[in-house]
Amino acid sequence: MAWFRHDNDRLILTIHAQPGAKRTGIQGLHGDALKIRVAAPPVEGAANDELRRFLAQSFEVALRDVEQLAGLTSRAKRFVIRGSRVDPRSLCDTGE
Repeated sequence: MAWFRHDNDRLILTIHAQPGAKRTGIQGLHGDALKIRVAAPPVEGAANDELRRFLAQSFEVALRDVEQLAGLTSRAKRFVIRGSRVDPRSLCDTGE
């Protein structure tokens, strides 16, 4: 799948964020990215913080194990998650 890749115990995700949504949740695929609605405005990093919390919860890791690599001010973002045993495909019902 193009939206994630494994690098040893690290998982690298490509995310398309949609800030200002009613609630945070996975929307599906958006090209080569996982589209996630974010229930926070894109102001002063609030959406990035909410997205990081959501990813930590979804991948069953501590917040410190989720790091944003790119896209601080863009909808296109990259995150690294360390130590998760959750299969990323289980988050997306695309059947891939």
